[in-house]
Amino acid sequence: MKRINVKIDLIACMDIHRGYYSKDINEDMIGKRVRVAGWISDIRELSTITFLIINDIYGPIQIISSNINKIPKQSIIAVDGIVQRSRSKTMPLEIKAERIDLLAEAVHPLPLDPSGRIDSSLDVRLDARALDLRNINTRAIFKIRHHALQSIRTTLIKHNFIEVNTPKIIGSASEGGANLFAFKYFNKQAYLAQSPQLYKEQLTLALDRVFEIAAYYRAEKSHTIRHLNEFISIDIEAAFMDAEDVMNIAEEVIIDVFAYITRYASKELEVLNINHEIPKIPFERLTYARIIDELKRDIKIEYGDDLPDHGLRLLGERHKGFYFITDWPLELKPFYIHAKDDEPNLSCSFDLQHGYLELASGGRREHNPNILKKRLVEQGLKPEDFADHLKVFEWGMPPHSGWGLGFDRLMMILTNTNNIREVVLYPRDTERLTP
Repeated sequence: MKRINVKIDLIACMDIHRGYYSKDINEDMIGKRVRVAGWISDIRELSTITFLIINDIYGPIQIISSNINKIPKQSIIAVDGIVQRSRSKTMPLEIKAERIDLLAEAVHPLPLDPSGRIDSSLDVRLDARALDLRNINTRAIFKIRHHALQSIRTTLIKHNFIEVNTPKIIGSASEGGANLFAFKYFNKQAYLAQSPQLYKEQLTLALDRVFEIAAYYRAEKSHTIRHLNEFISIDIEAAFMDAEDVMNIAEEVIIDVFAYITRYASKELEVLNINHEIPKIPFERLTYARIIDELKRDIKIEYGDDLPDHGLRLLGERHKGFYFITDWPLELKPFYIHAKDDEPNLSCSFDLQHGYLELASGGRREHNPNILKKRLVEQGLKPEDFADHLKVFEWGMPPHSGWGLGFDRLMMILTNTNNIREVVLYPRDTERLTP
């Protein structure tokens, strides 16, 4: 490490510590000696005076110095100096440097300009994601992401949910679906989990209400602005709740997230020029049958068909904001979904939408093992492949319901972002495996 001395003060070992963040510097500290640290985002020379702007995670600090050696932008420095008033309209306080330690020098040319003055493509930014995070807009997205996760945990814990961690290496296709990443686990066939569905159901046997926030994997070849092969899912499962109960929980989670980031990430929202209105509840509830009737006016679709992408986009134009699609045909839903008691061809299930974007899917689960076995056969699956799961249902499984919500898609809504890769630190899709 190199040292640049404004006032020469030799020490045996360089101090790498920071005393204060930018957010800590205030008028009460005028005249006080402080130590700050960060990366150099700008350098301006005026006669014999040099102005440095350094940034930390909370924002910029202006440093004023003289007789300073040239330091490359984006280098990491620590500054000892005195807090004083500045003539800047945007930064009323500055630090008059007494000592500057160069802790890490940035080697130019850099792969991108973190200041944003020079635009870079998304691929270039993702290839240098750690540096891209020095851009104030990018950093704002991931600070909002942090606050959104905090909010979700707070809401679910308030409702007596317990956070759990289920396996991501599994021995069978947990939901009977395709699109699983398969690999050899020593001398056995294994898969990466696409959902915690079966495990979280089992856990309601004793833990009552559980939730998990974790990464899951789908080997879909879709390469769109809303699909990834590794994604973060928010999953809940609750004993003695029906579909309507967990829909209400989903609404509260969404409302609380908007309120939380409005309060605790207001600066980040301002950076991104976002002014959210907290959604009104209850969210609109539309039956599958009504949706099909709506779409028949514009596209070729029949009752019993799944909703195609162009159909969802039409719905998004007509139904703004959040809404549920309920009462799906049972045959369109996985084997573990419960049928409606009064209409056995319909399911106690729902999808949560925001415009065209599907955010969550859930419903009441079937807790009768005999019906589960029958449903597995109807869907062309072998009950013996689910023996470990089915036996749990013979130990006194309570009725239960739940949902899984795509957190990265929710982040697209919270940050007004069109591409899901913008809100994921290191996205994994059909083409991207590094960095």
